[in-house]
Amino acid sequence: MSKSVNQTDDESYCGYVAIVGRPNVGKSTLLNHLLRQKISITSRKPQTTRHRILGINSDKKHQCIFVDTPGLNAQFNKALNRVMNDTVRSVIKDVDVILFIVERFIWNEADQYVLEALQETSVPVLLLINKIDLVQDKTGLLPHIKELSEKRKFKEIVPVSALGGHNLETIESVVKQLLPPGPFLFPEDQVTDRSSRFLAAELIREKVTRQLGDELPYEVTVEIEKFTQEKSVLHIHGLILVDRKGQKRIVIGKGGDRLKLIGSSAREDMEHSFQTKVMLNLWVKVKSGWADDERALQSLGYTDHS
Repeated sequence: MSKSVNQTDDESYCGYVAIVGRPNVGKSTLLNHLLRQKISITSRKPQTTRHRILGINSDKKHQCIFVDTPGLNAQFNKALNRVMNDTVRSVIKDVDVILFIVERFIWNEADQYVLEALQETSVPVLLLINKIDLVQDKTGLLPHIKELSEKRKFKEIVPVSALGGHNLETIESVVKQLLPPGPFLFPEDQVTDRSSRFLAAELIREKVTRQLGDELPYEVTVEIEKFTQEKSVLHIHGLILVDRKGQKRIVIGKGGDRLKLIGSSAREDMEHSFQTKVMLNLWVKVKSGWADDERALQSLGYTDHS
């Protein structure tokens, strides 16, 4: 018989594990591989992740509630960036373990900014050196680890490859040892706290970001206007919001070809994630200044998910 969510058990351990780091360092990729399924979108564009997303990994004795966070960024000039930074700082203050991700032999001002934010917490911090599979000459790794170890008293420093799965078992093992005793907070088979509607919007935004890359500025988001199951088909209407008319033309593309590619790619991922046939319809709308509008950010769900 499976254990209920609220049942106390002296032999069960449960806790929140924040994944933090500068933008585009591999946080969402790590989360997806730790969960062995995709719940957080990824792209090469910095700050693809904008929300706090929970990924829940349970076994018989342990429940690790991973918290994927936006990249902490010292350079911001819009309300959206401030909201994302506030999200990261609030998460740091309210978790049991922190995974701090850096990249290979790189340590820059953005990494230092994250390190300074971690001064606000006394919980164990694991430093993960990501993309280690891309390092050809590993002779400099030990000196680099020694140098990093002098920046803070880290619980462990672990070279990893989030994409390749290198050393992820080590992370899982160490994290489980650091979880506090207590009952599970979620059902054992639950993988995220986010709704399918939210995941649909994120999958569309991922495809927009991947299709357009540097062609499209930061100011793009997605709103789901319809999400209904009718017999064996899930009908989804997605509204892609951009900041200016020129951006609308870029997203739609010549003869609507770009929007068709975005839609077909997003639909394939949705059918895989939701295990049902999906009928996806997309529109593009100009909503000027949304990324710097507190009210718009709240209506789009950026500030109401604590």
